[in-house]
Amino acid sequence: MLESALENYGDGVVLVSFGALVGILFGAAAQHSKFCLRASTVEVAEGQFGPRLSIWLVAFTMAVATVQTMIVLGWLDVSDSRQIANPGSLSGAIIGGLMFGVGMVLARGCASRLLVLSATGNLRALITGLVLTLVAQASLRGVLSPAREALSGLWMVSGGTDRDLLAQLGLTSGIAAFIAGAALLSALLFAASRKVPSTQIIAGIGVGLAVSLGWLVTYLVAMTSFDVVPVTSVTFTGPATDTLMGLVSNPHVPLGFGVGLVPGVFVGAGAMALWKGEAKIQRFGADNPLENYLIGAALMGFGSMLAGGCAVGAGLSGGAIFAVTAWVAVGSMWVGAMVTHRIITRRPIMRTA
Repeated sequence: MLESALENYGDGVVLVSFGALVGILFGAAAQHSKFCLRASTVEVAEGQFGPRLSIWLVAFTMAVATVQTMIVLGWLDVSDSRQIANPGSLSGAIIGGLMFGVGMVLARGCASRLLVLSATGNLRALITGLVLTLVAQASLRGVLSPAREALSGLWMVSGGTDRDLLAQLGLTSGIAAFIAGAALLSALLFAASRKVPSTQIIAGIGVGLAVSLGWLVTYLVAMTSFDVVPVTSVTFTGPATDTLMGLVSNPHVPLGFGVGLVPGVFVGAGAMALWKGEAKIQRFGADNPLENYLIGAALMGFGSMLAGGCAVGAGLSGGAIFAVTAWVAVGSMWVGAMVTHRIITRRPIMRTA
């Protein structure tokens, strides 16, 4: 069936369709579960291991467990993905991750959360997301690209086993799948202990499942197509810049998984918000200073391009395949976000006796 679809419609149309379907699942699940890395870091920074952290852990462990299980079963091979095969930057992962963490606290949401909130009528998220996307584009190909390249070049790591965390630790995908499965069970029990509604827990599972489906469908297309197709999954900053540039300057953006993903997430999140009665217009106010959002958006736009991914692209998609730079980046995001929250709320970073 897939071979027939590729022959009749072409790789681009099929990839866009898959991206849209995965995006709809991710958007609906993220909206209903309230999946948000920023909210999770805030809970931990305040010493409250609550529902937002539990949902993030459910989504993360679900993504890791399912991706590694598919690798064990021979359904998936991520060795040619850019996060593993290509050279990466540890300096970029650290610096960019820290910047992204600071930015998502100031903007009250990461790239994926801003897109989801935009679909519910949140104008703050919409404007912040647009600024983030513009800065990301400037960091990738524009005036900020020399600075990004200079910071990335400070500490590079080769592709292949040097970028494969499992290889570095001497572990197999089978062991990783077992550990992740046990961690998923623990995360589900943790969520239940925090009185998270069962439908939100299921939605958190859906977020992780969307990530694993992204890897699977792009791999299947890559294996079936005669052309070179990148094996990838859910990420937002890069696809968002491609989508925006296609709307404003280049109507001939190459069709791919990411081009379908972004509008799919918007549709899925918007539909879920309408169904649950959660859609409403939200504007900037005295308690939501515009300058914080703009600074946060700029930091996330540059940081995500420097780190090689956003909170989902590095944190879930890259983390699920055990890319070294992805784990370093998401760890740096946690540190940057927690320290920033402590500072802006005037809480001590270290508790005193």
